[in-house]
Amino acid sequence: MTWPVRWEAVMVSNKALKRAGGLAALALVVFATGAEAKPAKCFASDDGYFDCDFEMTDAAGSFTIEGPGVTYILLVDSPGYASGFVNLGNRNISLAGTYVRERDDPACWANAETETKICAW
Repeated sequence: MTWPVRWEAVMVSNKALKRAGGLAALALVVFATGAEAKPAKCFASDDGYFDCDFEMTDAAGSFTIEGPGVTYILLVDSPGYASGFVNLGNRNISLAGTYVRERDDPACWANAETETKICAW
């Protein structure tokens, strides 16, 4: 007599798992589409002003900007401080020093050691 009760419990568990899996898949789709690249105006000390695609890459504020022939990547290490990389086509090259978010223009990150700046508006 305990078999039907157990079978019903298994059926309910399977339904709950399917529902939870469907919600997780929906959340994944919504989250993934929120991270799409958006057109922006960018500046880099080495490249000047250029049209780019801006994409947030994590919740900490890290981002990638892709312009014609160059991609810049800033990985936020702690609030207001980031490590920089440049990709010129075949590999990421680490940029020296630490980039600090500017107070006057939070769209810009400056590196006092190399006197360079990366911005995206």
